[in-house]
Amino acid sequence: MALTYMTLTSVTAIMFKNLGMDNGKAAEYASYLILAYTVKPLFAPFVEMYRTKKFFVLCSQLAIGLGFAGVALAMALPNYMVVMMIAFWVLSFVGATQDIAQDGVYVTSLDSKTQSLYCGIQSLSWNIGPIIATGGLVYLSGWLHSHYFHHDANVFGSDWIASWRIIFFIVAAVTLCMAIWHLRVMPDGARADNAPGSIKAAWEILIDSFKTFFQKRDVWLMIAFAFLFRLSIGFLEKIGPFFMVDPINKGGLGLSNELLGIIYGTYGLSAVLLGSLLGGIFVARRGLRPTLFILCCAVNIPNITFLLMSIYQPDNLILISAGVAIEKFFFGFGSVGFMIYLMQQLAPGKYTTTHYAFGTGLMGLCMMITGTVSGHLQQLLGYVNYFVFVMIATIPSFLVTWRAPFHHQDTDTNVSA
Repeated sequence: MALTYMTLTSVTAIMFKNLGMDNGKAAEYASYLILAYTVKPLFAPFVEMYRTKKFFVLCSQLAIGLGFAGVALAMALPNYMVVMMIAFWVLSFVGATQDIAQDGVYVTSLDSKTQSLYCGIQSLSWNIGPIIATGGLVYLSGWLHSHYFHHDANVFGSDWIASWRIIFFIVAAVTLCMAIWHLRVMPDGARADNAPGSIKAAWEILIDSFKTFFQKRDVWLMIAFAFLFRLSIGFLEKIGPFFMVDPINKGGLGLSNELLGIIYGTYGLSAVLLGSLLGGIFVARRGLRPTLFILCCAVNIPNITFLLMSIYQPDNLILISAGVAIEKFFFGFGSVGFMIYLMQQLAPGKYTTTHYAFGTGLMGLCMMITGTVSGHLQQLLGYVNYFVFVMIATIPSFLVTWRAPFHHQDTDTNVSA
């Protein structure tokens, strides 16, 4: 799930920047691709209509693999940008369908207690995707560019095309391999008793799912939580890597794609994996309700590392890596709380899968809005003032977490992970 999402919405931002776009346009174009993940609740009921959730996972992964291979081929065309953006747009809807189906497998195959036991693994798995995408793939793009394709063209930016074509072929191959693996080992996912048998029935269920969603007690507080918990991360997500690769005279750190990939793909990877595992253990042992605000602090407060780096602009790779590792560790630790809150407090009811998709869709809406404006804001404010703004943006997250309602039985605090 995360490999597709992050490749479309974050890795493409780096690619757009490599191809000559400024920060505002690069962040904006990549953020448009989040729209499908925002509106996925509108087609979530249709995933319930035919066969199993596993069937939709496998079909979507096949389409994603072939789609990225098609993008790589299309980049050889003269007007490749238009074709590529259309392909990315279609792939974003296929990726959102994959998310709905895979979340459905997790939510319906496991009971509440088992969800808690595996929440750290689930969060860890999600967080591996961003690190592989923004770490490994970005590193490889820079390595290929500097070692093989740097002198292949005279037009600015076009010498990056060959590197990124290889990257998209790799994403295609990995996705197809995962589909083969999932064909063998993935559970089918329980089918809902009220699964629709026709398009008309699916629309009726969609309407009913909206009605029942807004009938939930304190639903607006839960909506605010789903939308605002990661607000500061939304502003940081695309600008953080831009800050790393922008030159010193523009307020950045002047790193290459290779160094960016190494920092995110080694120290960042280790930190986020450790944080996710410890966060899952922390929640499973103590329960979500008494730990949720601590988890919110873990997600938001370490963003200050980017503010400090923008002020001092260190050239020591150890200090830069430490800053990224601290932010990634605590993000992995705290993000467990967000996902399990959606599963155990927002989603339960008549339409568990669809209502969970509502929650993740609200998160996607936040990421899309913040990402669309983040590049333009950064250009207006400069990096130091922008990262001050990011810290101010953590305040709404603390407020909604403090007021987050709990109306379903919390995880047993004596559960051991």
